Amino acid sequence: MAFTVTPRVRRIAEAEWKLFEQVHNIGGRASCQDSPDTFFIMRSSQLMAWSEAMQESYWNDLITATQQGRNLLTEKYAHMMARTSPAEFSRIRSQLPARLPEKDTYIDAICAVSATWQEQLAQQYPHLVGSGRAIRKETDSLYETSFETYLWGELATYSLDTVKLYHAYIQQLEAQGENLCEMILQNTVQQLGYASLTEAEVKLAGGSS
Repeated sequence: MAFTVTPRVRRIAEAEWKLFEQVHNIGGRASCQDSPDTFFIMRSSQLMAWSEAMQESYWNDLITATQQGRNLLTEKYAHMMARTSPAEFSRIRSQLPARLPEKDTYIDAICAVSATWQEQLAQQYPHLVGSGRAIRKETDSLYETSFETYLWGELATYSLDTVKLYHAYIQQLEAQGENLCEMILQNTVQQLGYASLTEAEVKLAGGSS
């Protein structure tokens, strides 16, 4: 079955791409900024795993930020630098909106569950997940951004309303025995042409499906 991206998600991913192209990196333009197809697959796979309420709330975040002259993609990478490049972050910190303690509490809870989900996924699909980022923030460095810190930086750009919706959603998934990281990865491999995570794992492991 072909993977279908809804109009709302397409609209969000296209808006994000325009912002992503404007991100200025310390070392110059990143190669991923010249790969719109890959960007769209990764972002739409994530967004399609969200609830419609989360999608709509985040869309409103993007609109509000744009009206304020802010680039949420730039802010995401800036927040990550608090862990990966503290000295540089100290120089740009004043340019970012103040962090709300209440929002940080939700973000920490989301990251804790998500990192555990990602570790469970890595055990089940070591080649598929192992080809991506290290999972825990303890691995962070100037040259390495973990899954946990990447998510932490992104969540920091969301409004409190969106973060609350995200937190409620992962609580719901936990209660149902579901794994949001697995849902996102399933969407990703499907967009890349695989029928399942198992098929993609076997392919990466050098076997045949």
